[in-house]
Amino acid sequence: MTETKPTSGNGMLRAIERIGNRLPDPVTLFVIGAVVVLITSEVASRVGWSAENPTTGNVETVKSLLSSDGMQWVWRNLVSNFTGFAPLGVVLVAMIGIGVAERSGLIDALLKGTVLLTPQALLTPAVIFVGVMSSMALDAGYVVLPPLAAAVFARAGRSPLVGLAAVFSGIAAGFSANLLITGLDPLLQSFTQEAAQILDPDYQVDIRCNYYFMIASTVMITLVGWGATHWVVERRYTSADIRAQVEAAEAEDLEDAPTLSAAEIKGVAWAGCALLAAAGVILSMVVIEGGPLNGTIEPRPGWELAVWVDVIVPILFVLFLVPGLAYGLATRSIKSDRDVAGMMNKTMSSMGPYIILAFFAAQFVGWFSESNLGKVIALEGVALLQSWQMPIWLLVISIVMLACILNLFVGSASAKWALISTVFVPIFAGVGISPELTQAAYRVGDSVTNSISPLNPYVVIILVFMRQYEPQAGIGSLISLMLPYTTAFLVAWIALLILWMSLGIPLGPGNSPMFIEPLESVSVLPTTPSASGWQPA
Repeated sequence: MTETKPTSGNGMLRAIERIGNRLPDPVTLFVIGAVVVLITSEVASRVGWSAENPTTGNVETVKSLLSSDGMQWVWRNLVSNFTGFAPLGVVLVAMIGIGVAERSGLIDALLKGTVLLTPQALLTPAVIFVGVMSSMALDAGYVVLPPLAAAVFARAGRSPLVGLAAVFSGIAAGFSANLLITGLDPLLQSFTQEAAQILDPDYQVDIRCNYYFMIASTVMITLVGWGATHWVVERRYTSADIRAQVEAAEAEDLEDAPTLSAAEIKGVAWAGCALLAAAGVILSMVVIEGGPLNGTIEPRPGWELAVWVDVIVPILFVLFLVPGLAYGLATRSIKSDRDVAGMMNKTMSSMGPYIILAFFAAQFVGWFSESNLGKVIALEGVALLQSWQMPIWLLVISIVMLACILNLFVGSASAKWALISTVFVPIFAGVGISPELTQAAYRVGDSVTNSISPLNPYVVIILVFMRQYEPQAGIGSLISLMLPYTTAFLVAWIALLILWMSLGIPLGPGNSPMFIEPLESVSVLPTTPSASGWQPA
């Protein structure tokens, strides 16, 4: 492999990395953030900082966590914040099954096969595309794919950090894109429809309202991510850097060409049969009427979710555990139940750093939410945006940019959309922008900054995976690694959205328009505050 000369762009990223790595350890950052939330909530509460929702008239106020009631909440919820931290259960349950598959040798054999079967030229777009498609499994892709992609790249003689970055860009920054309808579609649609009916009680929003645009977005993310990887990210690392990264993880020598032994081929065949059998049983539970995974549930009124989607993590656990057991039995890497238990124990031991980080991250996120700072900050931004006079195309871009910024303060996609949809959907409908288009613009902004958002709880585990290859890596390393993808996706996705608008292509099947008839009774830019709320200009 030839040495790559640093470019001016790489120099800027190196500078960002150096500055960011001077920040304290992530655990310390979460502790500092939590203390800042405590102090800010007290100050904001004393000065009466609040924000009014201009559509509903509801006033959101900051709650002090240093008050007697606030501190009582902090103490009473210290444990529940941690045990209820959503990524914690997803990571630990999934990793039990993944650990057996990994330590039995199955994943290693599959990686060798992947390198042998996938042309070098297509390795990058393949992992990005798989990352995008992983949103079908909700957040499970964050856990499963990064270590696999890093190992695949290492075995191909390329930087494992590049593989990790490429797949993380697909998982996080391309979260809303997919070739299939995911659980996010009905969730966002339910809020969009409620907001649209503020102006028109009969307005209906199709669950598939962004489907065509998301298909195109999947292709765009794959191609743009491929370009960002090839022209920017991969050029940061020389062959010496790659060797040091692999040696840090105690991986095999990069000069060894990946091959599959007869035992490994036999094990993979057994694992494949076991996977088909397990998948068949699960599929029967899903499709057979009255089966345990058949039908839907209603997490909230008006929103139906397929049962199998809701239990995707247990399904993932089984679909890794069963083939891992079959492979181990075939290759004799598993000889007894003690071997299986030992593999699970070693996997959980390796997750210790993540568990510590998760504890402090859970407190920070929980305190930030309880203090109501997130809502007030978001509504202040909404009020500011409403006061600006902008053309339609710029209004759509403003939703993208607002979602990008809010994503740094409010992690949940549904929480942010529940907050701002009631304001922007009816206001934009008043000037002829359809609720479906407003939702699509929000999805773009909510996706692109996921990979650099400090409130994305999965950033923690990505940093843990990253440190396997670069032990001194910090927040700055991760941000500088992912910033080229965030920038490229933001520019390209906005361009795709503007092109879509100019061509007038339907956003999805059924009734999914781009524009609707303006409603003269609605003022888009309220300007004058009064005691009763915002009055039309």
